[in-house]
Amino acid sequence: MTFPIRTLAALAAAGLAFGAATYTPPAAAREYVSVTVGTRPPPPRWERVPPPRAGYVWAPGYWNWYGGRYVWVGGHWYAGRPGYVYRPPVWRPYGHGWRIERETWYRDPHWHR
Repeated sequence: MTFPIRTLAALAAAGLAFGAATYTPPAAAREYVSVTVGTRPPPPRWERVPPPRAGYVWAPGYWNWYGGRYVWVGGHWYAGRPGYVYRPPVWRPYGHGWRIERETWYRDPHWHR
């Protein structure tokens, strides 16, 4: 009777060892593309900001670099994230050009549940 139990235990151990040896965790879905442009972006366009919506954050429009030129991306709503603050994209001087810092959400240090 102990022979089948030992065999099953050995098979289970071998299966666990094989699974642990072949497991690869999923890659983090994070990408970052740095864009540096030689010319200053145009001034922001005027946009009518809609009235506030409960549970949403307004993301203002901005100039994006696409296809070798600046392209306007209109403002839009994002679902709010409790405990986080939205930071819109911004172009900053970088060396002899301009670099965009993409939009992001960062942890609100003053937020308490």
